[in-house]
Amino acid sequence: MPIEIRQFPCLSDNYGYLIRDLESGLVATIDTPDPGAINNELESAGWKLTHILNTHHHFDHAGGNLALKEKWGCQIIGPKNEQEKIPGIDRVVGDGDVVELGQSIAKVFDTPGHTLGHIIYHFEDDAAAFVGDTIFAMGCGRLFEGTPDQMWSSLQKISSMPHETKLYCAHEYTKANAAFALSVDRSNAALQARAKEVDSLRAQNLPTVPTTVEKELATNPFLRAEDKSLQANINMDGASAVDVFAKTRALKDSF
Repeated sequence: MPIEIRQFPCLSDNYGYLIRDLESGLVATIDTPDPGAINNELESAGWKLTHILNTHHHFDHAGGNLALKEKWGCQIIGPKNEQEKIPGIDRVVGDGDVVELGQSIAKVFDTPGHTLGHIIYHFEDDAAAFVGDTIFAMGCGRLFEGTPDQMWSSLQKISSMPHETKLYCAHEYTKANAAFALSVDRSNAALQARAKEVDSLRAQNLPTVPTTVEKELATNPFLRAEDKSLQANINMDGASAVDVFAKTRALKDSF
């Protein structure tokens, strides 16, 4: 059953997402970055919030949980490996679990790295994945809690999804990510073209999200650790994918 998705800016660079199951009318917010913005979007759509789907515990993702639960009485679903850090959580989920929003089904994937308990929600029938801070357009989340090996494994789960899958990232970081990507993958023609496209979109204050698995495989340096040209650019010729990823992430941290 199709879902309707509404995307809107929150805070300084977050995106909020409301998803509505068309048959039942049930509505979920992906994370709770800004309760005021979420309530305004609900009012504009004429929707009532029934669920909160948290990806991880950071304040700009779960900080609005209690305010929204008090107003709407909604059910809060979140990562079992961070349950003690998720305000108001009602149901815990992890790798392989299923979340039903009416007739719409999301499969849960554990994606540790940014945080140890991070999860994402993949609505396969709708070719949509809500990926929190695991992956961004031409970027990935900073490794606050996890290891490079964990994050590389998490990114492989996303990159193995069907190429047309839309990735709804939590932040508008794309222009800065493109600048870094060009610094380590400068001979990538697809990346060069995409960076120009991003500059044009941001000049018009238009979103660069969602992205797709196909775009990320072609232009995201954090998915391209096995590319010989990228390896050469960062002096990691022939190194393991995890080691190349780790070096790339370290370079981004100091970029």
